[in-house]
Amino acid sequence: MTKQVTGELFKRMVANAAAAIENNKQEINELNVFPVPDGDTGTNMSLTIGAAEKALAAVAPAALGQTADITAGALLRGARGNSGVILSLLFRGFARSLKDVECADAAAFSNALAAGVDSAYKAVMKPTEGTILTVSRIAAAAAVTASETEEDIEVILELALAEGYVALAETINQNPVLKKAGVIDAGAKGYLYMLEGMHKAMRGVVVEKASPVSDTAEKADFTQYSAEDIKFVYCTEFIIERETGKDVDNLRGFLDARGDSIVVVDDDAIIKVHVHTNEPGVVLTEALTFGPLLSIKIENMHEQHSEAMLEYGAENPAAQGTAGQKPEGQGSWEQRPEAPEELKEYGVVVVCAGAGLEEVFHDLGADKIITGGQTMNPSTEDILEKIIATPSDVVFVLPNNKNIIMAAEQCAPLTSKRVVVIPTQSIPQGVSAMLAIDGTSGIESMASDMTEAAKRVHTVQITTASRDSVFDDMDIKKGEHLAILDGSLAACGEELSVVVEAISAALSDFSPEFITIFSGEDAVEAETGSVTDRIAAASPGAEVTVIHGGQPVYRYIISAE
Repeated sequence: MTKQVTGELFKRMVANAAAAIENNKQEINELNVFPVPDGDTGTNMSLTIGAAEKALAAVAPAALGQTADITAGALLRGARGNSGVILSLLFRGFARSLKDVECADAAAFSNALAAGVDSAYKAVMKPTEGTILTVSRIAAAAAVTASETEEDIEVILELALAEGYVALAETINQNPVLKKAGVIDAGAKGYLYMLEGMHKAMRGVVVEKASPVSDTAEKADFTQYSAEDIKFVYCTEFIIERETGKDVDNLRGFLDARGDSIVVVDDDAIIKVHVHTNEPGVVLTEALTFGPLLSIKIENMHEQHSEAMLEYGAENPAAQGTAGQKPEGQGSWEQRPEAPEELKEYGVVVVCAGAGLEEVFHDLGADKIITGGQTMNPSTEDILEKIIATPSDVVFVLPNNKNIIMAAEQCAPLTSKRVVVIPTQSIPQGVSAMLAIDGTSGIESMASDMTEAAKRVHTVQITTASRDSVFDDMDIKKGEHLAILDGSLAACGEELSVVVEAISAALSDFSPEFITIFSGEDAVEAETGSVTDRIAAASPGAEVTVIHGGQPVYRYIISAE
């Protein structure tokens, strides 16, 4: 029987949740709608909750409110893909509901689950039913109802899981895309695996990981910074108990004039601030005009430099505190570039994979490249690092993959820079958006032009099926060639030539003026020549260009506009 959830118990619950999703991630990955090498949902959820597990492993058990806050902060930074972002939103609302709580009884715990659902629904622009949102909502509602008469949280969570699995089975009927594919929602199933792990922790059962969480994402190399590069010496962090009627933008402006590496995260109750400055006393005096100070930490970064290098060199980003903060002895989220760069009116951060594609985006004016895409979605923190390293106060971000857009959008409140996410879903859309930048219009006008340009381009992605499947009445066999046109399966077959012939005819219907073929790392020159000839023959009025993109997963990416 469990009548209270403490910080120590919640830490074990998160560890079990991480193990449960890690052990079942491949099964969840297999629920992808398209039989495309993907690795998205299960892997992304595992890496996201794994970030929280690492963060909690570095601290001693504390009050539940603090433990939940550390969890939410780590999830926010580590969120990967849409499933990871939604997971972080669920935990963010959960943590806010339990702020300053020592431990939670049945009612408080159940209400916190419901608060997490409310937070996720409010943050998602267009919530789609038949997803993790639906299942988490129904499970939380069941928990709240059960808590009205039941004190044992183990029983409550068991009832919530039962209702959650009923809801999971219905996702195939609620979501038209899932119904076509004949599968249940992957993110929802992953969420229930995590709740099962948390339930086992309440019963004293430890879920062992079959394999360790693997995170191969690119990390910043902090050993490249020297103490002489530190312009503002004092790393100053504090929390303000927010008073009504105060405009936080005024505080941001004040800090911007007196330091750098500014992070201001606020909600209805508090304002969390991180800033590098040479005038910590002046900053704190101004902070007091916004409300009482709840906590203060000031570090001399010249003294902390060696320690920070060792910690980051040891790849220990997990021991991080609440959103916008890091524990003592560690660096800050925002780091100065290793050498000063001239400040630009705007900068561009792009996500792509493949040396050829990186060169294309650099030539078009991209400032920073994040290596990622299909099968390797970067986390919110990966994207944030590149945004901060970009020498501009305004940064456009091109995710170039629909599963990275939400993670990019989470960066906006984590930096003082203005972050403008252009919702590009493919490499061709990203290239088209870059070509639309004229450099003379205002930021809003350029953002609009980039978004519209991305919408005008048609994208074909040719890959091979990773499993047997039936989709839109097409019987797909593992290893067959697939052609995806603007997100929909357009052709499949054993022979690449047959698939290319079908996609060439489909592209010709658009009467394109320009066609660009990006060959992948597995494409061979003779084959690429044949593919190019077939596509050019079907669209004789188009100017056809071939570029070796070197991208993984997709043998060919084709742009037509």
